[in-house]
Amino acid sequence: MTEDQIVSLIAGKVVARIRAAARGDGRKLLPVNISARHIHLSAGDVAALFGQGHQLTKLKDLMQPGQFACAETVAVVGPKGRFSQVRVLGPVRGDTQVEVSVTDARFLGLAIPIRMSGNIEGTPGITLEGPAGRVTIPRGVIVAARHIHLGAADAERFGVKHGQRVRIRTAGARPLTFDDVLVRVSDQFIPEMHVDTDEGNAAGIRDGDLVEILG
Repeated sequence: MTEDQIVSLIAGKVVARIRAAARGDGRKLLPVNISARHIHLSAGDVAALFGQGHQLTKLKDLMQPGQFACAETVAVVGPKGRFSQVRVLGPVRGDTQVEVSVTDARFLGLAIPIRMSGNIEGTPGITLEGPAGRVTIPRGVIVAARHIHLGAADAERFGVKHGQRVRIRTAGARPLTFDDVLVRVSDQFIPEMHVDTDEGNAAGIRDGDLVEILG
């Protein structure tokens, strides 16, 4: 069995577990994963930071199909602070984007807006350092807005639509309700919620915990 087949099998089992749980008591359940600070790079910035012709090295697959963590890391340098070894996520994108938490933003010394991934107009830039060079991007630093991914069939089953805002309830010792959670629907998605480290720590959740869509 190939690596991609193994990943597909694991993802399929996760989805099957979610659907079985939802059928059992009528709740709309999906797993949550915590996104630590990370960076998406354009092809040009990959070359500038790691050398001409460099190809990103897959370290492990992420839950969403086609997305993966890379072996490569870069330093992110702000006006007041810096983070070393910030993980690069693949594949390459059209624009470089750095995603941090509000706590990270304060450490770096930047006022960073909360945005959905890809919406980088009017966002601050930052300096990146790699083993082969240094790049200052003019924009692209965001605090990622919390959101959920759903395939079309799961969105229909849950009664939600792409672009809708919903409330999500966590469980455990520190249960919280997150408001204004954006629903993103695509046939390429499998059910998953993304929060950043600040939100995950506040709710006391761990990767893979199930959360509930309230409406």
